[in-house]
Amino acid sequence: MSHRVLITGATSGLGKELAMQLANEGFMLALTGRREERLNELAQAVKGAGAGGVLTLTGNVADPAVVKRHYALIVERFRGLDWAILNAGISKSGDAKERFTADDYRLVYGVNVFGMANWIEAVLPDMLKEKSGTIAGVASVAGYRGLPRSGPYSSSKAAVIALLESLRVDLRGTGVKVVTVCPGFVRTEMTAKWKDEDMPFLMEPRDAVEIMIAGIKAGKRLVDFPWPFSTVVKYVVRNLPGCIYDRVASRGTRRRAK
Repeated sequence: MSHRVLITGATSGLGKELAMQLANEGFMLALTGRREERLNELAQAVKGAGAGGVLTLTGNVADPAVVKRHYALIVERFRGLDWAILNAGISKSGDAKERFTADDYRLVYGVNVFGMANWIEAVLPDMLKEKSGTIAGVASVAGYRGLPRSGPYSSSKAAVIALLESLRVDLRGTGVKVVTVCPGFVRTEMTAKWKDEDMPFLMEPRDAVEIMIAGIKAGKRLVDFPWPFSTVVKYVVRNLPGCIYDRVASRGTRRRAK
């Protein structure tokens, strides 16, 4: 039987590439996104690539009622899920000295954090009942420390890392796996506004997704990449004393402001 896979945020970037690569393996795909036209175009593409079945679900992951309705449709069509790849994410950036608004945080957290929590709430009971399944949440290397000009995004990804780690600890021994995915810089619509020189070890979506899929299949607790960048951030930058980190990171604020 083909794997039954949910991919949230499937209309662009990593989500779109995930759909195409998993379609090539014949997986059954439930694809969510807010842009109906793009979602329908992707559905045709994955069918042509060999997907074992495709279900498109238009709506916002930040809306709990939408998520519940979408999961009911998945159960009706696929009889459940083997993988839930919770990839949907948005970003807001800018120097807090110039503009700080709680609305930016509400918007970003609504999708990146609560959107993920909404889907976990929906899929987890059935996975626990079946004593199997994988929840793979897409966080970011940006969640390891508070990055300059990235307050809403960076802090939301830090919350996602902690959310998934707590979930993994709680679910130990249940048969349900929890995988935290922390990409570095990947060439997507979200990063298109930045200069390549400001994104060290920039990866193409195809290469990033190959690593993601391999990590999910292996049931790794953490999939972070590219390894030269993620290793430095995880073990060096994250452990810098605050006084040093503040001084170094503030240079990034000044550089990006130019």
